[in-house]
Amino acid sequence: MTEGRVHGKVAMMTDEARGGSTRDYTIESLDTGLRLMQLFLTHDTLTVSEAAGLLRIGRSTAHRVLSTLEGRGFAIRDSSGRGYFAGPELVRLGRPAGFGAAVREQLGAVLDDAVRRTGETVQSAALMDDQIIVTDGRESSHPVRVMLERGRTHPAHATAGGKLLLALMSTEQVCTLYPREELPQIAPDALISRAALLAELDGIRSCGYALSRGESVRGMNAVAVALAGAGRRDRLALVASAPADRGDDAALVERAGELRRSAALLGTGTA
Repeated sequence: MTEGRVHGKVAMMTDEARGGSTRDYTIESLDTGLRLMQLFLTHDTLTVSEAAGLLRIGRSTAHRVLSTLEGRGFAIRDSSGRGYFAGPELVRLGRPAGFGAAVREQLGAVLDDAVRRTGETVQSAALMDDQIIVTDGRESSHPVRVMLERGRTHPAHATAGGKLLLALMSTEQVCTLYPREELPQIAPDALISRAALLAELDGIRSCGYALSRGESVRGMNAVAVALAGAGRRDRLALVASAPADRGDDAALVERAGELRRSAALLGTGTA
């Protein structure tokens, strides 16, 4: 529950009460539905009684809301008929780009070209809250190489792909993801403050690529550029990762140029 929430069918604060010209509306039934949807982030299944207890609402209200979500595909009733779990529409809203068969097929030529150009392991990565998730990739043929881990998540602020995707957001959006000044220190070389992160994001916006030097995994350096995508959920980063002895700053900058050439294939549809 957020601070200052007003309950009621439609609650409105007057301009005089707020001391300004902005009005605050809260629709209770919509608020209840949204809060119930949030429960599926932490619960695999929910019964009507469990939902009612967690939200402190009546069982009849919980049942109506769950039935409404079921009708729109945001919840599915389990085989017992008593519990509900997240439906396809809710899963689709929370899943970033890059996992669908059509997108992966389009990206295939880009990844094939990128691993050929750079000689290193390349990955496509998407932003999920303050994490990035590897959606696909190609592994280097070097005997000593970075392993590809599809579906693996990493803190966005400590990775080249994550910082690249954060740089595509506004400062206000980044501050929403990181409300505290202190950042979790993943490795000794990782950024530890939001101010340092924001400063680095400004630099990324200027040069068009992001670097990570042992910030998520010691001994591994990476560079990332942007792939096409109009909205936040559609944006992907193209990342090349290598052992540090093959990834000094000069090599990383050179790979950024190669990755851009590969990324351009997504717009032409040619390999």
